[in-house]
Amino acid sequence: MQRICLFPGTFDPVTLGHIDIIDRALPLFDKLVIGIGSNVNKVPMFSDEQRLQWIREIYKDNNKVEAVVYNGLTVECCKNVGANFILRGIRYVNDFEYEKAIADMNRSLDGHVETIFLTCLPQFTSVASTLVRDVLRNGGDVSQFLPPAVNNFIKNNKQ
Repeated sequence: MQRICLFPGTFDPVTLGHIDIIDRALPLFDKLVIGIGSNVNKVPMFSDEQRLQWIREIYKDNNKVEAVVYNGLTVECCKNVGANFILRGIRYVNDFEYEKAIADMNRSLDGHVETIFLTCLPQFTSVASTLVRDVLRNGGDVSQFLPPAVNNFIKNNKQ
């Protein structure tokens, strides 16, 4: 049986922190599906299509990585892509408390899905999409936090 993992998130934008978690998870699974979730509580800065395009561009040479956009429950997305694992990145202790509550809920909804936590490397603990968006909105340079595909897009689309 293939080990298929879903890494859900908003990826708005995709950061080096996301890339770190994805790259370190790749050896653990046969396939990693990046699930770009639509969160009704968040208004994204970048379109679903743009975020999907970034993931596909970054991992174009890696056939173990796929990307999908999904709405609704993460465990339903797991069923749709055949994933038995959910991957979550942890930056701080309070991330763990929040993520554990979600993992417990997901396990209650589908006992066949296991959540795997990877901690960020120290240099990425402060890299959060929310903070990157704030810096972007205020005209700051976010290039040190973003992969080249995202940086190039932002540089070429400055208003």
